[in-house]
Amino acid sequence: MSSDAPPEGRSGPTAGLRCDFCGESVPSVRRVALDQDYDRLQTPHRELYACPACSERKEKSRRGLER
Repeated sequence: MSSDAPPEGRSGPTAGLRCDFCGESVPSVRRVALDQDYDRLQTPHRELYACPACSERKEKSRRGLER
């Protein structure tokens, strides 16, 4: 997430949340941490947070539904 602060809970403030994919300031972000045959919690990587629209596009692309 492109913010100095960690993501807040659903009841917390949302100011400062930014999608790492489109760069937009958004009220909420998502992060998928597990996938079939790949455990992102155990593989070293940079954590990326996506707005709902980018998350949906990424999921469709991952499934091969969108290119």
